[in-house]
Amino acid sequence: MSENIEISATIVVYNEDLETLQKTIDCFLKTPLLKKLYLVDNSPTNKLKDNFKHSEIEYIFNEKNLGFGKAHNLVISKLKSKCHLILNPDVTFNPQVLPNLINEIKKKEIVSMISPKIIYPNGSIQYYCRKYPSFSELIYRRLGLFKSKTHLNEYRNLDVSKSFYPESMHGCFMLFKTQDFIKIKGFDERYFLYMEDIDICKKIDGINKKKMYYPNVTIEHLHRRGSAQKIKLLFYHLLSARKYFKKWKN
Repeated sequence: MSENIEISATIVVYNEDLETLQKTIDCFLKTPLLKKLYLVDNSPTNKLKDNFKHSEIEYIFNEKNLGFGKAHNLVISKLKSKCHLILNPDVTFNPQVLPNLINEIKKKEIVSMISPKIIYPNGSIQYYCRKYPSFSELIYRRLGLFKSKTHLNEYRNLDVSKSFYPESMHGCFMLFKTQDFIKIKGFDERYFLYMEDIDICKKIDGINKKKMYYPNVTIEHLHRRGSAQKIKLLFYHLLSARKYFKKWKN
């Protein structure tokens, strides 16, 4: 059966709220396709192990926090699906979202990764499509300065009711053609947390493919913005930014 799996997905968790995580997992399991979910646990204990026993779920406990990208990459050697989803544990969506995205990405030979319209729980849109950042733009965004400049970097000048090909997109819901995800070797594991989603978009450019924003389907994302709330996470964000700009010489 593994050879016929239409879609696989990974959710990387670390001390997640069980109720929120359950909603995300239920959304994926309700998708009317042959599927496989890899639940990769970076938490200090494996207390989640017995909560998600299901024929379509494989639980992987790491015994330590490997970081976002490295944990997602653990499943690369296991992937036999046509499409692979990078899924955050705080996202909800209806059963037809993934079939629609898969149908669309299959039509586009040039597209390696596709993402839908994303909204907050209150219904407002998340402008998660971004142009590649400069160092100054990241600082402006962090301090809330020059919002007109950061808004332009979010393509707010475009009609977001229509599809387009952004430079980068947020990593909460990235649907890849599995063969391309494998080809680029997943995420750069030098990033512990943050910037790895922008980096992987650069890697897609490196194989002369594109990323597609597809607003005909919608998902909901809590978007907790951890680095804006915790000093430790802010440190990880700044460290990752340093690695990103050193790597890509922006």
